[in-house]
Amino acid sequence: MASSTLFAQETNETENNVQKVQGKYLGISEPMRDLPQIWDDSDLTFDKDAHDEGDVHENRKRPEAVNENALPKGEDPIRQKAIEKSGGEITFKANFNGLSGSFPPDPSGAASDDYYVQAVNTAFKIYNKDGSSASGTSALNTLWPGSTNSGDPIVMWDRHAERFVITQFQTGSNEILFAVSTSADPTDTYYLYEFQFPSFPDYPKYSVWSDGYYMTSNTYTENVVAFEREKMIAGDPTASMISLNLPSFATHYGFRSVLPADADGDLAPYGTPMHLFLFQDDSWSGVSEDVIRVLEMSVDWDNPGSSTIINKQDIPTAPFNSVFTTSWNDITQKGTSQKIDAIASIFNYRAQYLRWPGYNTLMLCNVVDVDNNNTAGIRWYELRQNEDGGNWEIQQQSTFSPDDGVSRFIGSVSMDYNGHIALAYSISGPNDYPGLAVTGRFYWFAPGEMGLPETIAQEGLYFQSGGNRYGDYSQMTLDPDGETFWFTGEFIGNSGSRRTKIFSFSLNDQVSTENYGELKDPELSLNQDNDFIFVEGVNLPDDEMMMVELFSVSGQLIAKKEVKVLNGELSTSFSKSTLNSGIYLTRVGKENFQRVKKISITK
Repeated sequence: MASSTLFAQETNETENNVQKVQGKYLGISEPMRDLPQIWDDSDLTFDKDAHDEGDVHENRKRPEAVNENALPKGEDPIRQKAIEKSGGEITFKANFNGLSGSFPPDPSGAASDDYYVQAVNTAFKIYNKDGSSASGTSALNTLWPGSTNSGDPIVMWDRHAERFVITQFQTGSNEILFAVSTSADPTDTYYLYEFQFPSFPDYPKYSVWSDGYYMTSNTYTENVVAFEREKMIAGDPTASMISLNLPSFATHYGFRSVLPADADGDLAPYGTPMHLFLFQDDSWSGVSEDVIRVLEMSVDWDNPGSSTIINKQDIPTAPFNSVFTTSWNDITQKGTSQKIDAIASIFNYRAQYLRWPGYNTLMLCNVVDVDNNNTAGIRWYELRQNEDGGNWEIQQQSTFSPDDGVSRFIGSVSMDYNGHIALAYSISGPNDYPGLAVTGRFYWFAPGEMGLPETIAQEGLYFQSGGNRYGDYSQMTLDPDGETFWFTGEFIGNSGSRRTKIFSFSLNDQVSTENYGELKDPELSLNQDNDFIFVEGVNLPDDEMMMVELFSVSGQLIAKKEVKVLNGELSTSFSKSTLNSGIYLTRVGKENFQRVKKISITK
């Protein structure tokens, strides 16, 4: 360790079951590029026993369908059974093998301007964005010396601070470990933290928000947590967490996994409540209607006792059936009677949050049984919110499940700065080994229509044997360019090996010029002199009014104006007279279009 100063945890219990706990600061890591490299990257076949989650499998309780009057009766009522092909085939910018091993591998990853960082159970690696290696492969426990390879790692790119975040849990000691890069270079050093929990923080899910890094976990107490992001970015040894108990809701089977809103693009203004999402299925005991339940969490770092979490609203959805088997033997594979886990009854990671001029969007998806015969499809939603902290409404919803006997599951869905939506997922069926595929939609398609052709990113090469655990995670993230999607997920390789894939693509690149005319890539440039910030845009949507906004890096709106686009060009400026030195963001946008760019102000 380059720095080994340790700071003990301090716990303060407050009213409303709020806990504030100071983490243990473990110092600064050795540069990632100098950590021991313990596997041969040309092989990528890890010991399956290095991380076997059988001992924690029972933490993921499965629901039973107990309400015989539950809807739908028969087929999913909003199932998209056919693809009306529009535009060009999806082509990949990058498509390369990631790390492998473990049972399951739990792949997670995120992209910065220059790198893609992936983690699986037991290991992590840094790639250049063309798929070439920027580092070797290192065991997770080499990043936190003295730790174990317990796993369930999550990788995030905090685009606002330009830092990578890598986490894992510790099964024996009930801890969450954080590594926050000290710069935008993931091959360099990391600030290291350890946070203690009263019980095992299983199946953790994370997000970036203006006032914290948020985490949920499958526990019965202290299961929604905000970590002190500003201090962790700075390597402050006093960084703490505030944890609260989830409010009561009807999940009789006990799997308490909710997704926190994860900000791409602009951050919500500091102090904006964090929204979290789960669903309730009317086939479960005590649930009368299929709904998305929205929770609202407010954190006060100065007065932790005033932090709250509440049931904010229930949003009725089109009927769905989220119940498969109670044994996790859900999805059929080619060539074997062994079935694999669909990861049912929860929203899949991430709940992507985007801010737009005049509204906010939230993307969600989960696996459903589309025909009451364990054929899996992916129900996806776009939610909209017209004001910060306000209620959410369903803008569009659909279940993607072409009528071909193939199951689609473990999805991840995101929207880009053009309003296009991408959905990537696992595939498997009687005639298909477990592989990976992707589809998408342009913003002008009919609501609920994934109209781009399904494209296979990786064919499965064999079937999985020896158990039903599969995937557990996949992850789609949006590149800082606002247009390129990155996805990582599991597939089965030769001889049944557990492999992962990393691929990227831009839906704007798929637009057929024959069908839609020539599309030029919009560009936004910022310049400054002593008095003004100058905003210039080219190749913008013609003859439309654009909202041009200036934000602090913490999401606070400073100034805005409407500007007319003429011949695809826009020009305006903001005064610097009231601005302090620091990083600012300018957004040019309208409905279904935006571009965001940073500028550094020095005085």
